[in-house]
Amino acid sequence: MKKIIFSLLVLAASFSANAQVDRSTMPKAGPAPEINLSKPQSFELKNGLKVIVVENHKLPRVAYTLTLDNPPIQEGDKTGAATLSGALLGKGSTSISKDAYNEEVDFMGARINFGSQYAAASGLTQYSDRILELLADAAINPNFTEEEFNKEKALLIDNLKTNEKSVSAAASTASRALLYGKDHPKGEFETPAGLENVTLADAKAFYNKAFIPNNAYLVVVGDVDFKNIKKIVTSNFKDWKKGSALPAAFTTPKNVVSTEIDFIDMPNAVQSEVIVENLVSLKMSDPDYFPVLMANQILGGGGEGRLFLNLREDKGYTYGAYSSIGNDKYGMTSFSASASVRNMVTDSSVVAFLEEIDRIRETPVSEKDLKNAKAKYVGSFVRSLEQPATVARFALNIETENLPEDFYQNYLSKINAVTIADVQRVAKKYFLSDNSRIVIAGKGSEVLSNLENVSFKGKTIPVKFYDKEGNAVEKPKYEVALPEGVTKQTVLNNYLEAIGGKDKVAALESLLMVGEGSVQGTPLKLTMKKTNKEQFVQMIEVMGNVMSKQVLNGDTAVITAQGQTVTPTPEQLKDLKAESAIVAELNMLDDETIKLEKIEKVDGKNAYVLALNEKKKAFYDTESGLKIKEETTQEMQGQTFVQTVLFGDYKEVKGVQFPTKLSQSMGPQNIEFTFSEVKVNEGVTEADFK
Repeated sequence: MKKIIFSLLVLAASFSANAQVDRSTMPKAGPAPEINLSKPQSFELKNGLKVIVVENHKLPRVAYTLTLDNPPIQEGDKTGAATLSGALLGKGSTSISKDAYNEEVDFMGARINFGSQYAAASGLTQYSDRILELLADAAINPNFTEEEFNKEKALLIDNLKTNEKSVSAAASTASRALLYGKDHPKGEFETPAGLENVTLADAKAFYNKAFIPNNAYLVVVGDVDFKNIKKIVTSNFKDWKKGSALPAAFTTPKNVVSTEIDFIDMPNAVQSEVIVENLVSLKMSDPDYFPVLMANQILGGGGEGRLFLNLREDKGYTYGAYSSIGNDKYGMTSFSASASVRNMVTDSSVVAFLEEIDRIRETPVSEKDLKNAKAKYVGSFVRSLEQPATVARFALNIETENLPEDFYQNYLSKINAVTIADVQRVAKKYFLSDNSRIVIAGKGSEVLSNLENVSFKGKTIPVKFYDKEGNAVEKPKYEVALPEGVTKQTVLNNYLEAIGGKDKVAALESLLMVGEGSVQGTPLKLTMKKTNKEQFVQMIEVMGNVMSKQVLNGDTAVITAQGQTVTPTPEQLKDLKAESAIVAELNMLDDETIKLEKIEKVDGKNAYVLALNEKKKAFYDTESGLKIKEETTQEMQGQTFVQTVLFGDYKEVKGVQFPTKLSQSMGPQNIEFTFSEVKVNEGVTEADFK
């Protein structure tokens, strides 16, 4: 009975207490949680190598990070030597071959990576001493051979050539060159032609200059003992020779006096890459650092940012729009806002970017916006503490960025202390809507006329023209008069003649093509089969598994994708029948709906443009007559996009030329197929279309 009475009294007291709570006011936020980080221990070798050790015995693992704290290094006419020196590191050492080195690393289940100014390794504690020994050996005694150098150089050149048509790569390269200047380390970039001048001696020279212990930090995190680590680090790194300190001697770039559009013409662009940027001076040790983090988070730090909500969610211009801001103790860095946008809204996107940047400068953000930004940032920060690499990065930053010892213990309280006034103050200081470079790489023939009429705050924004390397060029000319007498029929007849002639094309009964490609590193296999009886099969396989398949057999068709099978709509069936033609141009000669529109540049070549229907265009080289591109306008999730297919490397099979390279892009995705097997009038049976 007493227990029951006591419980009732407790319950009554609880109700009484609740009744006295004033729910008309929001409760005050509690204190920011205290961040407890493992306190690092440190020591320094006689050669200047500084070592930071964070013991963490929760898991039997260890991670080593070697970082060179050098200022930006200007390479000049030897640009690429740094990248190649980094690529050569880790290829064994002077005492162990590349194959033996890799075999031992694999046996231990370890990971060891190198760059031109860093090295990292991780693995199980039981192998920790040997992992560090291998890391040190490859870093201090690199095995720079002519054979490996030539291999890495050829690979780098091939990668650069592959990206020559990349709109995003062109925008990125040109934006850095224009923002910093080509005589600044951050404005330099590698080119295939420039790399031809870089030798193995240049790569060695860069390594000897930059990879020096007196500018290096080794951070050790994991299941280790400090005394043992000090012993093995000293043993493995004591012979690393000091070098001369690198000077931070480079030009100081400046922002433009007033906002301008810097346009790079990319005739193959199906979207425009837009980058709005300006230079800033910001260090982690600056009082503005935390307010800037919050201002950028509100503006464009993610899916909740204003840029994303405006350009994607509200206007549907892009899949995503974001902003970022750097920090650099050695000099200028940048604020940048960017997105890939549809051609037809390129000019409107520029205005939307500037308006959002200007809004956060001129109008105080709401309490809700700031609260949400803080919550997002705090959540990411707390989650990052679960990773040992985070602790290592924190310890390194405190050493290299001139930060107080309690910088990260007070990190959350500094975030929570940011005010609305702070956000507006730093937005005005660092987000320069009146002094921005707006770098745009896009299809000038479609976007330039509107871009030249873009105005902001009542002033037209001037447009300047540059190539992909940031060199000033003349305004591109797009209007090329159609030669007298050229018609749709002449374009189609020239194509048919170029690939072998009407008679040989008309004699085609079937076609088999098998090609290989990849997307984001995943290998793909494309198989196409066609007949002259409206029969068509297209199948894409991923690692032996069928990802998608389309089958047409006369008036019946089936489409299978990711295990789901559907019957095509009448419009899809019509498209499949058009696709089933072995050479579609033979059937297009008498199609009155097809129109010859104009001449347009495609990768620097003039091409006749045929409008096949409202959604599809085909481009034919004015000199060779060959088809070099197709464009198809498609809708997806309420947005309109242009899918581009480039044709190249035509090869003759039984008297008829077929393109053996096919590059397909839609938005940022690009897939290139190379056809290794092309068969005419063989390899196709009726069973293929069942």
